[in-house]
Amino acid sequence: MIVEYHRPETLEEALALLGRASPPTVPMGGGTVLSAQSQEGVAVVDLQGLGLNAIERQGNLLKIGATTTLQSLLACTDLPTALAAAVRHEATYNLRHSATVAGTLVSSDGRSPFAVAMLALDAQLVWEPNRISQSLGDYLLLRGEAPGKLIAQVSIPVNVQLAYEYVARSPADLPIVAVAVAQWQGGRTRLALGGWGRAATLALDGQDATGLPAAAENAAIAAEDEWSSAEYRRETAQTLARRALATLKAT
Repeated sequence: MIVEYHRPETLEEALALLGRASPPTVPMGGGTVLSAQSQEGVAVVDLQGLGLNAIERQGNLLKIGATTTLQSLLACTDLPTALAAAVRHEATYNLRHSATVAGTLVSSDGRSPFAVAMLALDAQLVWEPNRISQSLGDYLLLRGEAPGKLIAQVSIPVNVQLAYEYVARSPADLPIVAVAVAQWQGGRTRLALGGWGRAATLALDGQDATGLPAAAENAAIAAEDEWSSAEYRRETAQTLARRALATLKAT
């Protein structure tokens, strides 16, 4: 339940509000998550007036403002095709117009296609104050409250190849198993998996892609829940990893 609403016009004002001890104060981008929260009272700081919605390419990096909506991200011509597919899988057309890039990552669980793809790309979060950079992988492992801080920007490389594959009960459902593979020109390969658990899983980050299927299987070794058995996920993760790698080799 929202007990206070603030719409600051400066970053400094927003950070001061977020640093308060009471009431609990959280940033709000598109509001798609906060509107569905429980009865716990929170104050919200609407970030829409801070101009954090720009997308800019600088060299081999695509720098995405934290409050950029998923639909605006799709309109970016520098967006990798596979990442665009993950964005479309993440949310419906109507939700994409309000859900923000940072908000989607912060609220993501293991079934988030967008988080899986961004983890494979080794996305970097830029926090204010002081423009501190943190990898998405580290954030997902340590995720917790960050009073007095907010994500201002998310950056991804654009000089990499990306493949995204998934299996779901229907094309509109979130994945039971999702696999994203990113490969750099120098051979670095990252494999991320999702479809279960609290967060997307990084299964491989190295120079040898031959171990991709085995890494996918190992990452799903205990991935059992009400949606699927771990055995099914292990087998499916291997298959999708091979398919993703074949896609990269064919491009």
